[in-house]
Amino acid sequence: MSIFNEVMPQYPMMPAAYRDIPTEEMERRVWEIKQKHGDALLIPGHHYQRDEVVQFADMTGDSLELARLSAQNTKARHIVFCGVHFMAETCDILTQPHQKVILPDMRAGCSMADMANMTQTEVAWRLLTEQVGDSILPLTYVNSTAEIKAFVGRHGGATVTSSNARQVISWALKQRKRILFLPDQHLGRNTAFQLGIPLDEMAVWDPYAQRLLTDRDAEDIRIILWKGHCSVHEKFTTAQIEETKRLDPEVRVIVHPECTHDVVIAADDAGSTKYIIDRINEAPPGSKWSVGTEMNLVRRLAAQHPEQQIVSLNPDLCPCLTMNRIDLPHLLWSLECIDRGEPTGIIQVPQAIAEDAKSALERMFEHV
Repeated sequence: MSIFNEVMPQYPMMPAAYRDIPTEEMERRVWEIKQKHGDALLIPGHHYQRDEVVQFADMTGDSLELARLSAQNTKARHIVFCGVHFMAETCDILTQPHQKVILPDMRAGCSMADMANMTQTEVAWRLLTEQVGDSILPLTYVNSTAEIKAFVGRHGGATVTSSNARQVISWALKQRKRILFLPDQHLGRNTAFQLGIPLDEMAVWDPYAQRLLTDRDAEDIRIILWKGHCSVHEKFTTAQIEETKRLDPEVRVIVHPECTHDVVIAADDAGSTKYIIDRINEAPPGSKWSVGTEMNLVRRLAAQHPEQQIVSLNPDLCPCLTMNRIDLPHLLWSLECIDRGEPTGIIQVPQAIAEDAKSALERMFEHV
């Protein structure tokens, strides 16, 4: 059972009355609390958050960037993390004991992070090491639970982000013959392929079948990919790219490396959330983009750059459902609980798990 499932019953739900408060009234009350608490209150907002929440963010970024920036702000006593559960966990791991990290809605999880739990991972490790011995170094995408980060840390591995996965995987393959990459198979596959590792030297580990999905001998496999994925980025397809190009060959398709391998290969460009934002920010007026990532970010980029044509590669895509659980009513409720001296939704990673997870994070920082 994950930490998320264990702590959920401890926290109250937002009172339904908050849904009936007019938007202007909610915004006024949020601004008043921010002004009242000043530097003692910090609101980090992930790129994929709703605009109604991002407008109050003291900084925006990806999950690890926000956690690191929060850790640097030692004045903040309360950090209201507008993202999802694993992000708030990472923030708690990196911040100081006097700082409370708060998630406005404890139901804001991540389906990808939930695809790898400790029981499954320990079974996989035992079975794999029986087959190939002490030749595996585990790596985990930061989009994973604190428990999985701790497992990786205990076994000498590191975390990775979509921005630094190439550097960390390159480092890992100098330490061991092969790696176990959790929990997103697509980022692992796309990154390893960029590093020149052929697809037939990669195989998916199915945690339910408890085996490698390959006809090859395990000794021939260098990249073991956990059978996990992002439910948003898997919805982009090569057919969408073909249709985009058919309608307008001048449109450049840019996608996130959490997309499937065939989509990344077919796209004009691929990179992390920050990479996508930077490419569009630097593009000249008149540029045309079809973007394969979360819808809230695509809409925000389009609003920020009216001089460009920016659309989603999948126009029927919904925003990330779990990320969107953080909305204006939940943000206001969370802040008013703090203002009353009764903060709720506090994220507190157990010390033993935090220490091992921090070692995985620090190992990443050492090698990028």
